[in-house]
Amino acid sequence: MRRIRFIPQVFTLTVMLLIVLLTNTTAAHTYAQGVAVAPTNTSGSISNPRILSGHTDNVYSVAWSPDGKTLASASRDKTVRLWDAASGQNLYTLTGEQLGFVMSAAWSPDGKTIAASTSDETVWLWDAATGKNLRAPDMRFDKPINLLNSVAWSPDGKMLATASADGTIGLWDAATGQSLRILTGHTQAVTSVAWSPDGKMLASASWDMTVRLWDVTTGQSLRTLSGHTDYVYSVAWSPDGKTIASAGDLSVRVWDASSGQNLHILKGPTQDGLNSVAWSPDGNNLAAGTSGGDFTLLLWNAASGQYLRALSGHTQMVTSVAWSPDGKTLASASRDKTVRLWDVSDLALVP
Repeated sequence: MRRIRFIPQVFTLTVMLLIVLLTNTTAAHTYAQGVAVAPTNTSGSISNPRILSGHTDNVYSVAWSPDGKTLASASRDKTVRLWDAASGQNLYTLTGEQLGFVMSAAWSPDGKTIAASTSDETVWLWDAATGKNLRAPDMRFDKPINLLNSVAWSPDGKMLATASADGTIGLWDAATGQSLRILTGHTQAVTSVAWSPDGKMLASASWDMTVRLWDVTTGQSLRTLSGHTDYVYSVAWSPDGKTIASAGDLSVRVWDASSGQNLHILKGPTQDGLNSVAWSPDGNNLAAGTSGGDFTLLLWNAASGQYLRALSGHTQMVTSVAWSPDGKTLASASRDKTVRLWDVSDLALVP
């Protein structure tokens, strides 16, 4: 085990990679039999979401606290903002000296700590109750470009996983910042990481058009899920741990976690790229954000793959989606500098 020491990097290359990652839209593709294509009618869209304004640049990530009372949003403006979910009030603006673009924010399972991955190759930690900066551990890799696209806590809160632009995944001791293991296998940037609910496996998404499943204890790559035809931007486990969803190219793909079988290919009503995905807490529905066109959130029934509705309102790419713990509200982040909260409490009533 080793603590990775800081090595100065060429920041220009990091910024160039960041721009490519966040501006990519994909061309149309042809899919095989079994594709669930959404109808063009989107009249079920919710028209009046609550808008949380305050960020001064692209918002890249949004995450709910475990109790559902607070939202965290991460932005290119080099801050994480904490919002009261009921009132929309900005509770804290978290920042730090030499903090880079904030790519991703995640709550610890006990709700006490916020972790953020950044373009300065560092994971930052803050006290969620006070906004105090706890530490910026030297979670840095000895390679030329190490933009950290994503961070995720293990279910027991003891480890952090990071997704790096150099194609690696880092596992870290959350209390000390000690490097525990580096997972290698992807051939391009890793864009997203997600822990299985039991904490035994990690799923990762990559520009190499694959999703990989990893054994956390051994670091072994257990399975490679292939089928996407362009960059994969987001990956998420179903609450029961049996299924995985990934967003990339023009689709969300649903996979059986045990066999790796592709169960559904979900598409929206227009030929727009999909670059974020999230499961509802009950595992019944999936939400994804689009990168072009009318910049909607799209919703499907997870079991059948049936398209349900679109949520319209953002004016730029939707970069992140997250369901509230009670499943009644969907939060979204966007390059339009806002976070929006959507009432999806009646989603079960949609035929």
